[in-house]
Amino acid sequence: MQPVSLELGWPSYQQRTVDRWQGNQLSLEQDYIAEEVPVALLYNGIPHVVMLATPTNLEEFALGFSITEGIIKSPDELLSARVYNRSNGIEVHIKIPEQRMACMADKGRNLTGRTGCGLCGATTLKQAMRPGNSVSGDLTVCAHELSDALLSIKQHQKLNQLTGSVHAAAWVDHSAGVFEIREDVGRHNALDKLIGLLLRSGRNPSTGFVLVTSRASYELVQKTASVGITLLAAISAPTGLAIRLAEEAGLTLIGFARDDKHVVYTHTHRLTHTNPQRIPL
Repeated sequence: MQPVSLELGWPSYQQRTVDRWQGNQLSLEQDYIAEEVPVALLYNGIPHVVMLATPTNLEEFALGFSITEGIIKSPDELLSARVYNRSNGIEVHIKIPEQRMACMADKGRNLTGRTGCGLCGATTLKQAMRPGNSVSGDLTVCAHELSDALLSIKQHQKLNQLTGSVHAAAWVDHSAGVFEIREDVGRHNALDKLIGLLLRSGRNPSTGFVLVTSRASYELVQKTASVGITLLAAISAPTGLAIRLAEEAGLTLIGFARDDKHVVYTHTHRLTHTNPQRIPL
């Protein structure tokens, strides 16, 4: 069984002729549609989970998912990740140390993760609500840096510009002039891909912050904190559970980050403002 290049397999989007209506006017146009492909993750030959994902950057996805779900403890424990195209989806064969396989004995097998699934692979409440990492660090972000990142993420969302249907996760380290981004139909998949990219490239995640084009849900906070990132900003709202976890983890959580507006929910000291003016309640 030989690995197949993704360029020869599943595309990230397709083109389709559609009827586009505006009022009573009809035009036939070419539309770009994001693909949603079943991606099976197998550890040492044993199926673990099937995720619905955008079929790009899957080696990074394998690493990010394995780290943020607690399957492995460090990037060097992912011994290999090989991608195989199948007629009905994609398999990613992941090799990890046998002692890590022993620790997976109580985790779910053959589970299907929907695109919006945030607790895929969990079969018990204990697994789903595992304790989050505590984060600390002296990172501070200026509000204008957040605004600049919001402009940058729009420019770098190439697949979303075509299809309008994928999320993005971006990591920003303005002190080093670094901006990294990954896209996926699933918000948590995009974040796992981004984390995998950072770890594969040897970057220190704690020196920057993460911006996501979605709501800030529990699993995004958990995944962000698991690699030591101390600030997570989302363009939409956080959930109550996400806020509670961020508070406990020491993570700065920002929601409704749009243009020059944002709401800081936890650990406000990491986001600074020039000449702030407070409006009384």
